[in-house]
Amino acid sequence: MELRSFTVYDIFKRNARVFKNRTAIQSEDRRITFGELYDRVNAVAGWLVSEGIRPGDRIAVLTKNRPEFFILAGAIAAAGAIMVPINFRLSADEIGYNIADTEPVAVFVEPDYEKTISALCPACPSLRTWITFGPGGGEFEPFDSLLRGQPVDAVNLSGDDPYIIMHTAAVQGKPRGAILSHHNLVACSIQVISSLSLTHQDSYLNILPLFHIAGWMAALTVMHAGGRNLVVAKYDPKAAGQMIDREGVTFIGNFPPILTQLLDVQAAGECTLASLRNVIGVELPATVKRFEDLGTGRFCLAYGQTETMGLTCICLNAERPGSAGRPGPLVDLMIADEFGDMMPHRVPIAAGKPGEILVRGPLVFEGYWGEEELTKHTFREGWHHTGDIGRLDEEGFLWFVGRKAEKELIKPGGENVYPAEVEKVVLEHPAVSEVSVIGVPDPKFGEGIKAVCVLKPEARLSAQELIDFVAGRIARYKKPNYVEFVDALPRKEDGSIDRVKVKEMHG
Repeated sequence: MELRSFTVYDIFKRNARVFKNRTAIQSEDRRITFGELYDRVNAVAGWLVSEGIRPGDRIAVLTKNRPEFFILAGAIAAAGAIMVPINFRLSADEIGYNIADTEPVAVFVEPDYEKTISALCPACPSLRTWITFGPGGGEFEPFDSLLRGQPVDAVNLSGDDPYIIMHTAAVQGKPRGAILSHHNLVACSIQVISSLSLTHQDSYLNILPLFHIAGWMAALTVMHAGGRNLVVAKYDPKAAGQMIDREGVTFIGNFPPILTQLLDVQAAGECTLASLRNVIGVELPATVKRFEDLGTGRFCLAYGQTETMGLTCICLNAERPGSAGRPGPLVDLMIADEFGDMMPHRVPIAAGKPGEILVRGPLVFEGYWGEEELTKHTFREGWHHTGDIGRLDEEGFLWFVGRKAEKELIKPGGENVYPAEVEKVVLEHPAVSEVSVIGVPDPKFGEGIKAVCVLKPEARLSAQELIDFVAGRIARYKKPNYVEFVDALPRKEDGSIDRVKVKEMHG
């Protein structure tokens, strides 16, 4: 390793020395200490190197939450390779796109998705190694056999080398791979450890998926602090609530409706949630109040995006209820005139006025995979342009206002969905002439997806038929929850659909 670098692999290495016999990973049927985790990381890293994996090679990972994810994450870091976590909720075509986009040489897959990967292999010629977390067979080698690999020294890495490519939502119908470095993750974990006062006594329940930046960042942060990660493959509110009590879980990440469901289980007398000290994420104010009224924990507000490690701003709800947090200790944040690109330099605007949120600092990603011009545009004037609109109050708290038109985003249950991607699929239906997809309030997921459609002359189509049509072509969480058929959509002077007026009329 370089003299002044500290990589993700160094987290595993350091903890094996400092917390060797403490539990690092726990699931229903096993416990792995930090010392054991480090040994397994090195063995798998040795196997990767013996298979010809070289620094910069991409390795795709398609799996539900499982202990092996942590072993593999450490091994990929040691080998200098780049991990490409894939959302298992995506359709086969969407999974294929992510693989084709990054051209990985190896794929690690949940047994449930072996057939999906096998079917995609002809279209993904870069793949030469297939590993399953199941028993193996055919072209798939079982992961357990990798644990017999001969440990090797970690390759000489810089902390600024890429470690993960995470695909963001499709802005214009095409997902973009955000490249995150080792130092991106290390800096963010240190910031969260500091902000939440995490220690080796903390335990984190992996409810959020590890393929998501919020899930992996929270898990790695607790690991960095020397704490324990409890892993569950599938979230069940009752089982999770009882595990929180039984294991003394102190920390979870949240997107609606997770916390609401846990509180309902608590209200029914199935658990107490008494050990739960920190909940961080996004939630409705009424639900936050329900949790804090228990008197045992605190809700942490946050703002971020994959490109800024998911946690650019953070604060306790009690500090400024309803805000999106305060810029973290490693974040330089500016609110700039939304139309300031016409000026020679970006300049901050007065407190209280809305503008585009710009960020710089060690949390900012390295750029978009294979998108040099887009990366340059995003980083123009030496700032990362988030495409989000917000305002800072006099005490430096961020208030989220909305998104720039070209980056309008819908977030059902914490997932990112761009309207353009859904509109593209809706228009594939032979009965639909025009559509505008908007975000609307949803009592369960916080925000729902609504398709406002114009049908072709004489065409007939029910809302459920359209919902089923979309669900069969892209990830089901991207399908419309609501459909409304109209005679015409409002338009701007240039003839394009006026999304703002669509939202005013039908939101």
